[in-house]
Amino acid sequence: MTDGPKTDVPKTDVPKTDVIVREVGPRDGLQAEEPLPVEARVRLIGALVEAGLQEIEAVSFVSPKAVPSMAGAAEVMAALPAIEGVRFVALVPNMKGAELALAAGLRALTVTISASPAYNEKNVRMTVEESAVAIAAICGLGVPVDAVVSCAFGSPYEGDIAPGEVAALGHRLLEGGASSVTYADTTGMATPRRVGELVAETGPRIGLHLHETRGTGLVNAYAALELGVRRFDTSVGGLGGSPFAAGAAGNLATEDLVHLLDDLGVATGVDLDRLLDASALAASLVGHPVPSRVAAAGPRSRLAPA
Repeated sequence: MTDGPKTDVPKTDVPKTDVIVREVGPRDGLQAEEPLPVEARVRLIGALVEAGLQEIEAVSFVSPKAVPSMAGAAEVMAALPAIEGVRFVALVPNMKGAELALAAGLRALTVTISASPAYNEKNVRMTVEESAVAIAAICGLGVPVDAVVSCAFGSPYEGDIAPGEVAALGHRLLEGGASSVTYADTTGMATPRRVGELVAETGPRIGLHLHETRGTGLVNAYAALELGVRRFDTSVGGLGGSPFAAGAAGNLATEDLVHLLDDLGVATGVDLDRLLDASALAASLVGHPVPSRVAAAGPRSRLAPA
C-alpha cells in the first residue's frame, strides 16, 4: 500500500532521523484560518515535502459546515502524488470520515479523544466512553491509527487531570487497536514538571502535541526529549489553536523545534532553510505574520560569522 492516492514519485536518499517531526500545519494550522483554495493548500504541503518533512497531517475529513477550512479534503489528496518516504495522514472524527479518507487514498489516520469529559462533548459531541468505542472501530479498518488524547495536561473545564488517569486512557486506546498515542497540550497548561509526571506514567514511547499558549511549548519539548520522547507534532509557522479553549495560542512551530534540534545535533531530516521558505509561504497564504520566533528573527546560523 502507498501513503497517497496517485502514482509513486521516488524520493531518493530519505534522510535518517533521530526524532520524528509530524507536521500538522496543513490541517491543525489551517483549520483555524479563513478557508484557502485547494491549490494553495497543495502548494503548502508541497513546500513542506521539499523541506524534508516525512509525516504530514494533510487534511481532515470533517463536515465542511463544522470546519469550512477543511472542505475539499479529497481534492487536496487527489492533487498530491504518493512520495517514497513521505506519509500523508488525515484526521477523522468518526467512521464516516475514516471511510472517506480511505476512499481518497489515505493509509494512515489520526483520531482524537479528550481526557476532559466536557471538552470531549464540545469537540466531538460524544462522551469519552463513546469516543473510545468509536476509535476502536476505526482501528479495525486495518491502517495505522494515531490516537491523540487532548487536554492531557489540564482542561479549561475540569482543571488539572491526574497523569495516571490520562495514561490509563492512552493505554486503553492502545489495547483497542491504536498503533500509537499522542498526548496533546490543548490548553497550553503543560510545564516541564508536568511533562515529566506524564512520561513517568506512560513511558517515553509516545508522541507529544504541544502548544505555545503560555510560551512553554519549546521548553516542554526539550524536557520531553531529555526523557526519551522522540515524536512531536508541530505546525509550520506555529499556526493553529483550539477553538474550544479560551486563550489557546498556536502549536509549537516546526521551525522553532527543528532549529533547536539542529543545534543539539539531533537529526530530523528537515532542511531548516527550506522549512523557513515554507513558513514564509504559509504567512503569505493566510495573510498575516506567523507566530514562529525563528521565522521572525531568523536562525542563529545567519548571525554567526563565516
